[in-house]
Parts: sequence; C-alpha cells; structure tokens
Amino acid sequence: MDELVLYDIQSPLLEAQVKDLLHGMIDLEISTDPENIKHTDLCVFTAGMPRNPGIRARADLLHANLTVANQVLPYLKGFDGILVTVVNPVDVLNYYFSNQGSIDSHRCIGFGGQLDSTRFALELSARRIEGPRWVLGEHGEHQVPIFSRLYTQVSREERDKILQKLRTASMEVIRGKGGTVYGPTVHLLNLMEAIIDDTQALFPVSCILSGEYGVSGCSLGVPAEVGWGGILSIEEWALDEWEKTQFAEAACFLQGLCGQLYDS
Repeated sequence: MDELVLYDIQSPLLEAQVKDLLHGMIDLEISTDPENIKHTDLCVFTAGMPRNPGIRARADLLHANLTVANQVLPYLKGFDGILVTVVNPVDVLNYYFSNQGSIDSHRCIGFGGQLDSTRFALELSARRIEGPRWVLGEHGEHQVPIFSRLYTQVSREERDKILQKLRTASMEVIRGKGGTVYGPTVHLLNLMEAIIDDTQALFPVSCILSGEYGVSGCSLGVPAEVGWGGILSIEEWALDEWEKTQFAEAACFLQGLCGQLYDS
C-alpha cells in the first residue's frame, strides 16, 4: 500500500482522522480528495449510520444509509478495483453498489459473515460442539449457521436456541459500549489482507448471486474464494433441510429488498 484515500462529508472528522493516522507515524501518502477514490485498488465503504439500542434489525438502517451510498456513488464512476461494503444492511448495499455503480458483481464484497461465524464459534465452544464454524445467509436476522458440517449432530431445538443467540449477539455489545469495534476491525483487516495478498482463501462473504444455490437477484452470504480479483469462485455446499429452509428465507427476504431498490 503506497497511498490511502479518506473521504467523509464531515470535514472536521476527516481532518481529525488524517492527523490521528499521521500521529501513528504511518509511512504513506494520505489524500482527502474523493476524486481519487476511483483510482484505488481497494475501496472500503464504512460511512453511514451505525446500529444503536433503538434499531432492532440491520435492515432498518436501509433508508438512512442508502442516502449515504448515493452520495458516494458519483466518486465510484469508473472505479475498477475491489469494493468491500461494511455498512448495514450490508447485503442490500452491496447489491445496490454493483447495480447502480456499474461495478462487476465479482468485485463487490459484503462484509459480515466472518463476524457472525466467530460468534457462532463462541456459542459452539460454550456447548463443547466441535467442527468448522460457518454462518451464511443475511448479515442480520436471517443469518444461517451451518450445523451440517460440524462433527456431531445438533438437534433442531438447540439449533433454534443458538440461532436466537446469534441474532442478539451484536446488540449485547452495542448496549454495553455503543457499538461493535474490535471484532469487525480484526475480521475486516483479515479480509483486506486476503485480497491484497491474493491468498485465494475461503471466506463467508456476501456475494451477488446468479443462480448459485438456486438464487439470483440479491447479495447473500456464501462461502467464496477471495483474492486480488475479488470473488474468484463460490462454493455450493450441500445443506441439510433445516439449513435449506433458513437459507431460502434469507434469500426471499433480501430478494424483496433488492428488488425494490432496483425497480425504483
């Protein structure tokens, strides 16, 4: 990395961010000209309203953060790098940027599945359940923890209990400290490093689907190989009946939201 471009509509905040980075003796050029965004190799969209205790679901942030996305879109005209969307609702905004910004779908990545998967891992560890820990589907109420890849079977009743815990995991942090910070930061850095270093590793990320898992017309969390080209491939896993039902519900929910955006 030889240059960092920062942009925020709040000039005092933008200036403070630059000074804070320089105080850390970061040895790279920092630009605050938004016109330079289109020339970057990797763009991370983090601007927008975060969740707070009064916002129950991530999807409830759509109206507010769609306004922010529209302010950024003009600066992405001609962008040919990789776009990682972090702002909620991640899946819908990832789809929106690709369609409205004319960015190839394989270059648009929605962040969140890594965080959900780690929360899933913590729940499984507390129950002494071992195996690969993956959460697919929506980064939100319709997330889909994958139990069929674990080393032991988990009953439907316990699956439902774990799913409910996952749905409220972030709010427990938000109520205590106002927002999630460390968890998202660590996983976002891991994803960015995988892209920059072209590790071609498998991540649970939101991808714009074109028939994979029988789904199209939305962005949805799936296992995808990630590298310098963005989404290099998507793995289609065999899901059990419980997972298929949850995944179908997630797809239907996001197709509805994405369809409304694109139609409008």
